[in-house]
Amino acid sequence: MVRVGDDVYVATSTFEWFPGVRIHHTRDFETWTPIGHVLDSVELLDLKGVPDSCGVWAPCLSHDGERFHLVFSVVKAFDGPFKDTPNYVTSAERITGPWSTPTFISATGFDGSLFHDEDGRSWYLTLQVDPRRGKFFGGIVIQEWDRKERRLKGEHHLLTKGTELGITEGPHLYRRDGWVYLVTAEGGTEYGHAVSVMRSRHVLGPYETHPGNPIMTSRAVPAHPLQKAGHASWVDLDDGSSVAAFLVGRPDHPGGKCFLGRETAIERLVWRDGWPHTEHGQSVPRQAIPRPMIDGAETAHADLPNSLFADPDLGPEWQSLRIPIDGRWCTVGGGEVTLRGRESLGSTHEQSLIARRVQHHKARVQVTLDVAPSHFQHAAGLVFFYNTGHYHYAYVTWDPDRQSRVASVITCDNHVLEDHVSFIELPPTGPTRLKAELEYPRLRFRVEIEGECQAVDLGPSLDASILSDDHVREGGQHYRAAFTGPFVGLCCQDLNQYALMATFSDFLYIPGR
Repeated sequence: MVRVGDDVYVATSTFEWFPGVRIHHTRDFETWTPIGHVLDSVELLDLKGVPDSCGVWAPCLSHDGERFHLVFSVVKAFDGPFKDTPNYVTSAERITGPWSTPTFISATGFDGSLFHDEDGRSWYLTLQVDPRRGKFFGGIVIQEWDRKERRLKGEHHLLTKGTELGITEGPHLYRRDGWVYLVTAEGGTEYGHAVSVMRSRHVLGPYETHPGNPIMTSRAVPAHPLQKAGHASWVDLDDGSSVAAFLVGRPDHPGGKCFLGRETAIERLVWRDGWPHTEHGQSVPRQAIPRPMIDGAETAHADLPNSLFADPDLGPEWQSLRIPIDGRWCTVGGGEVTLRGRESLGSTHEQSLIARRVQHHKARVQVTLDVAPSHFQHAAGLVFFYNTGHYHYAYVTWDPDRQSRVASVITCDNHVLEDHVSFIELPPTGPTRLKAELEYPRLRFRVEIEGECQAVDLGPSLDASILSDDHVREGGQHYRAAFTGPFVGLCCQDLNQYALMATFSDFLYIPGR
């Protein structure tokens, strides 16, 4: 999070979803408006082939007084003994761009950030690999960044190996009242997540530890509704206080699954004895806070659209998997989107899929689909998607046994496909409306044929919890990258000729009560 004048911006991770790094804007800390993405072209971001929940990790947005800078990682390998995490920086005069061609910084680690000091020097911080173990979490290192020549220079220095919480990552530096503050995430990004703070009189240290560390965490209060609190950044307000933005998860029960994945929360900070503290004096973040204000800023209201597409472009809530949305496989116009079928839902290269985040535990989704499959390898429909190995998919295809179009539903859990053997025959041509009713942890699809009075169930009641970070992470023999939360989307597959065309209209995403 960064403040420039009366404007506050938050940059969030997008992982394998394209375009990369979504920006939200606010002036009142209550209304957050999505204003687009930074990495919106293949010249800025290449994600083709990156593994699930890899891609863009932990972007850091900063401002040096003249330009915005965005540091981001593109994680290209996660499983196995080695990790490939090249880091880049791009800059722009305005938050809306144009953004410069990314400059490679290093592949030392991830969670890189830039700190622009009062003397005009900039510093690059990152997490380093521990060379003795071949693992991450070897400490936080810093090196000077030459903004003009766009390169690292001088020696790198180890700032800290972290506190006893361990798994130290997500570094940010701030200067205030003669002190330099180092903010880190610790304890891992799950139920042990926390925010730790250190300070020094000098950028290169030595750093002393906040006597009340961790300043923010839910790790000791398992019944609290906001869990996994950590990985913070902050901005200062005119009254001398600060506002921190950080990650949280909302489990369905204590210690349970956080279906909606990682979410962004804010908390007020006050300063005592040269240290930041939460305004309410506890490390556990509050569910609601008094609205912080920037002097002179006016409240603005913006609602995220629930309908399908803005003409002639998709709205900012829509993303694709790993590749840009372009006219070769996706066209938008007249309130409709037409997708040309390509690779399967298991592909990490060129899927024809557009999706938006599931933001509620209860929601209704519907879309009208017009498609004429003629081969059993043709399909198009409505998908609740976590990654290439976890999804629920209601679709229209061609059944060679029945010699007709049919609607059906499948589940993929841990890369194992479950066919629910539920086929509903459809007329040879004409639109079909697909519906989904989410009431976590249950999900049910329905189908409505044009001219008929009511929708009928398509398949059984499904387990939506398989689309949670927690389920995906726990599903393998080894630790799995699982960070995105679920999406709901529209997709089309043609594993025969890459030619099937499917047109979608009248999309609605309706939050439940």
